[in-house]
Amino acid sequence: MTTIAYQGERGSNSATAARALYPEGGELPCTGFEQALDAVTLGAADVAVIPVDNSTAGRVADVHHLLPESGLFIIAEYFLAIRFDLMGAPGTTLDQVECVRSHVHALGQCRKLLREGGWRTLVSDDTAGAAREVAELGDPRHAALAPPAAAGLYGLVVLRPGVEDDPDNTTRFVVLSRESSPAPYTGEPTMTSLFFCVRNIPSALYKALGGFASSGVNLTKIESYQIGAGLNASRFYAEIEGHPDEERIALALHELRFFSDEVRILGVYPAHPHRLKN
Repeated sequence: MTTIAYQGERGSNSATAARALYPEGGELPCTGFEQALDAVTLGAADVAVIPVDNSTAGRVADVHHLLPESGLFIIAEYFLAIRFDLMGAPGTTLDQVECVRSHVHALGQCRKLLREGGWRTLVSDDTAGAAREVAELGDPRHAALAPPAAAGLYGLVVLRPGVEDDPDNTTRFVVLSRESSPAPYTGEPTMTSLFFCVRNIPSALYKALGGFASSGVNLTKIESYQIGAGLNASRFYAEIEGHPDEERIALALHELRFFSDEVRILGVYPAHPHRLKN
């Protein structure tokens, strides 16, 4: 049986994504993203399911920073529609609420409701954890913003359903494994994630990325970061549409390698159907 590590508690969006990807798998909730990655690295879990981007709140986990050093590979992606309910202890009414608990990103995705209620907020480690905290408190002054499944799991009542600001609110997850398992080239839509460090020379990034433009390759994401406090050349995490075995992708990667000190493919995996709709 596949064991899936994720950040958060049972009833969280990460748990929902893990069950959707591995219905028969065993769950390993972790307190943080690094702990979930470590669980895979150390063999306590087979894969980790990590949220990386949200359509409303932007970047979720710093995978661009964690992944190159983890030794893990991306083997799949999954898009999950995000729904939040406002929930409280049994017997709670909306006019009793004074404080709302949730993960910082969930609070950011439900700003309209929070402005309307005028409540103070408390940040929890994750959304399901906020629901558990409210259940343990049993105080009608405290409510939680959490996925709908958390209400039944922790014995709470829903005060307001579907309170996310954007009805199309969506989070993208990636599945990380110790084995690279690149998807074979079949002509189907494919994503490639990679890490590179450009040479420390003028216009290196411009020249390194020129191959993607001249080959007609769509670069869907590029994020820069630096290791340590020095003035070393920036490192980059990027995602492109296409498979390295395609001629145009191979040409672009060849040019990228010429102007980089290091290029590492972090994953080649099928594009999720959500991309095709958008």
